[in-house]
Amino acid sequence: MKVAVSSNGSDLNAPVSPVFGRCPYYIFVDTETMEYEAIANPAMAAPGGAGIQAAQLVASKGVGAVLTGNMGPNAFNVLQSAGIPVLVVTAGTVREAVEAYKAGKLQPVAAPTGRMGGGWGRGMGMGRGMGMGRGMWGGYGVGAPSVPPAAPQPSAPPSAPGEELSSLKAQIEALGKQLDEVLKRLDRLEKKE
Repeated sequence: MKVAVSSNGSDLNAPVSPVFGRCPYYIFVDTETMEYEAIANPAMAAPGGAGIQAAQLVASKGVGAVLTGNMGPNAFNVLQSAGIPVLVVTAGTVREAVEAYKAGKLQPVAAPTGRMGGGWGRGMGMGRGMGMGRGMWGGYGVGAPSVPPAAPQPSAPPSAPGEELSSLKAQIEALGKQLDEVLKRLDRLEKKE
């Protein structure tokens, strides 16, 4: 089976992206052979509709599942209509996500896990929540989000304190990676000025 993984890089050792529609790459992996194809996300910088465009691209590749950090409602609806399940990955590499999927450690979600654009920040609404969602972070305005995306939540509450601790540590790691990406992007933007 072929799966698609939202990724911050172009190989199996790249971290899974915490976002779907505006991630830098999609890695299409054959779960039997681990052969893969990396495609740069053409919708990453789209002024609008990135999630829908991304979902259509991924669906056109004939995948059986999508592994990602968060997914907004429009992209989720496109994939759901195509019969493609979405599974949330909170941290790790593309390879680790595929291995977790193969081991049955990931469960499909029944609803979107992120928000779509339209007013979270410094888009054209000048920070008053009336923005057009034209930023790089799933509609949070231009540049780094003024309100960070919600950390992925486990689909079922942990049954033991040790599991909860592991879950929280995984969320911290995912947020740390997300912060690193934001800081790198900010640094690149500042160097262009």
